[in-house]
Amino acid sequence: MASQIIRNAFRSQQIAKSYVKNSNVAKILTSPFSSSSESSSSDDSSPPSSPITVTMFPGDGIGPEIADSVKKVLSTAEVPIIWDEHFVGHTVDPRTQSFLTWESLESVRRNKVGLKGPMATPIGKGHRSLNLTLRKELNLYANVRPCYSLPGYKTRYDDVNLVTIRENTEGEYSGLEHQVVKGVVESLKIITRQASLRVAEYAFAYAKANNRQRVSAIHKANIMRKTDGLFLTCCREVAAKYPEIVYEEVIIDNCCMMLVKNPALFDVLVMPNLYGDIISDLCAGLVGGLGLTPSCNIGEHGIALAEAVHGSAPDIAGMNMANPTALLLSAVMMLKHLKLTDKADMIHAAIIKTIADGNYRTADLGGSSSTTDFTKAICGNLNF
Repeated sequence: MASQIIRNAFRSQQIAKSYVKNSNVAKILTSPFSSSSESSSSDDSSPPSSPITVTMFPGDGIGPEIADSVKKVLSTAEVPIIWDEHFVGHTVDPRTQSFLTWESLESVRRNKVGLKGPMATPIGKGHRSLNLTLRKELNLYANVRPCYSLPGYKTRYDDVNLVTIRENTEGEYSGLEHQVVKGVVESLKIITRQASLRVAEYAFAYAKANNRQRVSAIHKANIMRKTDGLFLTCCREVAAKYPEIVYEEVIIDNCCMMLVKNPALFDVLVMPNLYGDIISDLCAGLVGGLGLTPSCNIGEHGIALAEAVHGSAPDIAGMNMANPTALLLSAVMMLKHLKLTDKADMIHAAIIKTIADGNYRTADLGGSSSTTDFTKAICGNLNF
């Protein structure tokens, strides 16, 4: 048994080397993405003069309903967008090893920008997670989630205003698992210098562009000295280029405690994949949940895929009860990315006003409005 474990350990090394060799790690993006309430420092591009084609994945469950809400609001706001819609298939596409078709991925590559509703990966063997497929195939290396309190909607915390930036392509989510011997399995955590520098550079550039004062690197390097140690080394290298931004390192368990005690202690948080998955959802809970939280994935060559990160809620699908806020706010992030700042700000203000007024809220926000009525109220609050 010992010799078999040694052989498998060697195999793990070979798998890791192959992963790094084959990873599509390209140049670090230097143009930071802006959240809905923040402005970009880039002035080298202007709003597009003709309609923009955007890939739309309505998704599963309530996805098509909230996607319709987004289309209605953006149409009313006269946003110059043409939607290129793609739906999840019913059979595995061997080219993607998932229910996502190769054509849908090519649509995002071609259009450079997309909006995605919730997707549910069917249970079973022989296919990859839909969300993991998108991240891997499109090399969406950074997940950006602004987390802020919505005026007029009371939660346990007031004035939360932070941003989580998650490395999106490696770590424990590298997809490298195997059985060493019967009863013993191994999952490889891959951290590379290239990917760590890339997400760290993005985090600091984002902070500078949006007048953020502090970047916190979240880690567990006191235990995982090699992997998280490399991540911190890369963050320190990048931090040295941004002396105007305060840099700190926080162990993840302490970070969770600090967030629950006082979210105001944080500004921008950057972290490896698994930690980012956990911390970003925790932060969503501070402001009312995933139904109120926008998200956008940043990839190479200017690709951006905004998304709702909540579930597909099949229990209320087709009942006109779904809350479209998360997808709407994600669409606002997308419009910022497209330099449609005036449209983004107008839609964002209408969403905030509708929720703050309290006359039209879906059931999850304590109201009784339908998706349709909530959407109409937002459209009515658009201030041209």
